[in-house]
Amino acid sequence: MKKDLISIVDFDKDDILDLLDLTKDVKANKSKYECSLKSKCIGLIFQKPSNRTRVSFEIGMVQLGGHAIYLGPSEIDMGGRESVKDVACVLSRYLDGIVARTYNHEDAKELARHAAVPVINGLSDLEHPCQALSDIFTIRENFGKFKGVKLSYIGDGNNVLNSLMCAASKVGLDMKIATPKGYEPKIEMARIARSIARVSGSQIELSNDPKAAAKDADVIYTDVWVSMGQEKERSKRKKLFMPFQINGNLMKFAKKKCLIMHCLPAHRGQEITDEVIDSKNSIVYDQAENRMHAEKAILLRLLK
Repeated sequence: MKKDLISIVDFDKDDILDLLDLTKDVKANKSKYECSLKSKCIGLIFQKPSNRTRVSFEIGMVQLGGHAIYLGPSEIDMGGRESVKDVACVLSRYLDGIVARTYNHEDAKELARHAAVPVINGLSDLEHPCQALSDIFTIRENFGKFKGVKLSYIGDGNNVLNSLMCAASKVGLDMKIATPKGYEPKIEMARIARSIARVSGSQIELSNDPKAAAKDADVIYTDVWVSMGQEKERSKRKKLFMPFQINGNLMKFAKKKCLIMHCLPAHRGQEITDEVIDSKNSIVYDQAENRMHAEKAILLRLLK
């Protein structure tokens, strides 16, 4: 039976830990895997523009000995010129796997439902599982563990947060979340994360207080305040989110050696200041690099 990665919830703790171990080996031993996916080809169906997701998957696939073909909005108007079902069925005849970057999470689910090849969610309006997997890998890479590490996410309750809190709960990573009122993560995703956390022993705490979330944090994570498709809300969001900016004053509440994470692109001067993102404690570029290593591990597990 084929396996997809549409939601981080699809993978259990053992699956995730296996992927993290493989990511570590892939990163340390590049040449070991250079022919692992020889003659395999994936299609990147992107409804949204991308820097890290496109490049990391394309280069990652090449480094594994395979090929990647980019199919942007001008090539495939999925759901418009051609139905999601037809796209899935036709591309399954050509490709060994599909990476989908969609506006609507249901489109990613429908692709997986009809495709005969593995489908990977490269980002949807609900989740960003590849980002979450590489993020928790980055945390474990720096601390060597999850237990006892305090991760704080401060900002918008978006797709990145939805996946990150579920990934954290799976591996037993404690997480404090602070968002403005009305901008919390999806209720259902928070319910799932807390349900998983009760089993794993992690703590998932939600609030509207950025200072409380930052207190004694080992890692502070943030993301853009205005995601793609929310441009009309820009002015309103900038005003509401300003107290949640990651700046020097907020960092005083965290541990002295608190690490800084951001999935990028960053809007400097909005959700995070230059002094913080460019500080010696920032690991945002390591985090970005690890996207490729984690995605290579995902490709190896799903396509090999």
